[in-house]
Amino acid sequence: MRDRGKKRTLALIPCYNEESTIGSIVLKTKRYVNTVLVVDDGSKDDTPNIAKQAGAIVISHKKNQGKGSVIKTGFRYALANNYDYVVTLDGDGQHNPDEVPTVLGDLMNNGHDITIGLRYGVFTEMPKWRKVGKRVLDYATSFGNGGYVTDSQCGFRAFNKKAVENLTRKLNGDKFSTESEQLIKAHELGLKISQKNITCKYKNLNTSKKDPLLHGFSVLSYIIWLIAERRPLLFIGIPSFIMVLFGFVFGVHILQYYNQTHIFLVPNAILASIFLIIGTLGLFMGLILNVLPNLIKKSKE
Repeated sequence: MRDRGKKRTLALIPCYNEESTIGSIVLKTKRYVNTVLVVDDGSKDDTPNIAKQAGAIVISHKKNQGKGSVIKTGFRYALANNYDYVVTLDGDGQHNPDEVPTVLGDLMNNGHDITIGLRYGVFTEMPKWRKVGKRVLDYATSFGNGGYVTDSQCGFRAFNKKAVENLTRKLNGDKFSTESEQLIKAHELGLKISQKNITCKYKNLNTSKKDPLLHGFSVLSYIIWLIAERRPLLFIGIPSFIMVLFGFVFGVHILQYYNQTHIFLVPNAILASIFLIIGTLGLFMGLILNVLPNLIKKSKE
């Protein structure tokens, strides 16, 4: 794998307080790539020193910035040093470095731009509650991606140089939403994506540095924001239209009640007015946000 077609390969391993596992991960990964790069995201333990002793190049952030920031740092290093392929895997022992040839080899052979690891099979130890959360995020990412993604949150994936160049310019998120953002932006850029079955280890691992529920909500909220940014009419226009429609129907009902009883329902009228005003403003906002990017694009041409 390392000498295949004289293509230069880089393994990018994001790390934050992984001193107990990073040494063995680096040693195993070195067998399959030209260079192992560990991007230390402000660890408080001995992670960077152990990674260096194991033979990795280490770039350290002065403070914790999030996985998205780590990926961008690694991508910039890969471009600056002219690597043809980048494979990313976690430093906590969740991913098996011996499967690097599987993921990387798939990308080299299929002509696609990105290969995503698909955590699947009897050797994958994902807890049931994680599977439920993963499925929710898969559907949300697929909605923004334009096609169904089976495992949108797996960090074990490979990129060719074209994908690295294009994504480095487009990625904005700094946190754990980076996996979903990569796929959504890849779809926008027209990059081809494939999936390859991998195993995954969860038992006896601290695989998350934050509360899983908060992690899931933060990723989901960022995905929704990304989709809303791309489809303002869908996320702002349609709800606003429903509010206008509800306010109109409610207002007609108030007038009918007044004609029958000569009693004007002031609180109901105020509520109907609020729906009409907010809905109308939302409709205008959705239309403006939908048209504005095209106007800006044309002005730059």
